[in-house]
Amino acid sequence: MVLIIRSFTLSVCLAALCVQGIAAQEPARYREFVLGSDLAAVAKLAGAAPSSAKVIHDRPALVQELEWRPRYYSGGASPLTTDPVDVMHFRFYDNQLFMVVADYDRRRTDGMSAGDMIAAISETYGPISQVPSRRLGTPTVQYGFPDTPLAVWGTAEFSVTLLRVAYPESFRLVVALTRLENLARTATETAVRLDTEEAPQREIARLKKQAADSAAAQEKAKTENKAQFKP
Repeated sequence: MVLIIRSFTLSVCLAALCVQGIAAQEPARYREFVLGSDLAAVAKLAGAAPSSAKVIHDRPALVQELEWRPRYYSGGASPLTTDPVDVMHFRFYDNQLFMVVADYDRRRTDGMSAGDMIAAISETYGPISQVPSRRLGTPTVQYGFPDTPLAVWGTAEFSVTLLRVAYPESFRLVVALTRLENLARTATETAVRLDTEEAPQREIARLKKQAADSAAAQEKAKTENKAQFKP
């Protein structure tokens, strides 16, 4: 009898460990958008055109952003409801989704405190892993005015950060895949440096082209006008 109880207990423990292991392997996501997915997959889920993605930098790596404004979302068995998210920004590093920025509609969060938002987000991502101070600043990617971080969830692999936007006052959620975010940050810094270094030469080339185009237009106008001119 004791042996049976011990075997049963061991089986339960092993099952629990398996469940925890599966949960730990769950990919980082925001709603149905899985971080690491390619642009085509994300655009298909959003119902957006991949061609509408904007190129932020194309060297030393391709960094793109896709903007999407969801109007409705399905709350499971409930009918379609107005989405609390006003706009989402999907950021890609070499065709891999590394960050989702969700800006919540102020009308859909009116009256909700930071504690209310933290409690709601914790239902999806579990207990918070960090309570930032104002000295921590903002995430790498910023949109608009400086933000105040309120809480952080996640692991070493990914982070979920809730922020309060200063103006217009609202809430923002940033879900990021740490490894790809670091690569994107480095690529962006390199791209900015290269753009700065090459700016004088590009300006010289632009002015030369502008002068050549102007001269060509003048020559074309001269030829046409001379052929038709009668005093």
